[in-house]
Amino acid sequence: MANRAHLLAAISEARAPAVFWSRTFVDEGGLMAYSTDSAEQLRRAASYIDRILKGTQAADLPVQNPIKFELAINLKTAKAIGVTLSPSLLATANDVIE
Repeated sequence: MANRAHLLAAISEARAPAVFWSRTFVDEGGLMAYSTDSAEQLRRAASYIDRILKGTQAADLPVQNPIKFELAINLKTAKAIGVTLSPSLLATANDVIE
């Protein structure tokens, strides 16, 4: 994350399509990101904290996998690098930056 500006600049210069693990990259010019929903993960973590504060042992809590994912697409970047995205992909995106 600390070097994302340099990474995004190199990818842009190469005109290479790239999929990232964090929405932050898309907001800053990356093509797309498929990632877990951060807000959902924080809510679930808060419920674990609540249970621990009420006396549940951390070792007794089950490991939870993410259940909600989001797809973000930056159409400005797609146009800039000459990538055409299908309407069906755009329709499945949670957020499209135009």
